[in-house]
Amino acid sequence: MSYTNAKNVLGEPLQACCTDPMTGFYRDGYCHTGGSDVGVHVVCAEMTEEFLEFSRRQGNDLSTPMPQYHFPGLVPGDRWCLCAARWKEAYDAGMAPKVLLAACHISSLEFATLEELEEHAIQY
Repeated sequence: MSYTNAKNVLGEPLQACCTDPMTGFYRDGYCHTGGSDVGVHVVCAEMTEEFLEFSRRQGNDLSTPMPQYHFPGLVPGDRWCLCAARWKEAYDAGMAPKVLLAACHISSLEFATLEELEEHAIQY
């Protein structure tokens, strides 16, 4: 599968989100998506304790390792390709983690506005 033309929410070439831990639905470090990615894992977010707890309360424990799915378990500071709908749910609840705009796939805009994502953009 080729992702060379994938764009981010800024309309630029999609950048890597994280390779340690290796993230992405396809575990390639990018928040690519495709037909088999029913969760639409396209928002590159930096984990916080607050968000990890929020996600756990919503029934998605991102802290516990699940080796059978090549999932290491996340800690605050890790970057991870989140389901866009989960990020928007966290945003609406005031619990959204920061995002790396250059690594958020353009399809994130089907769930959240660019302005909402920019409010939580990681600043360098």
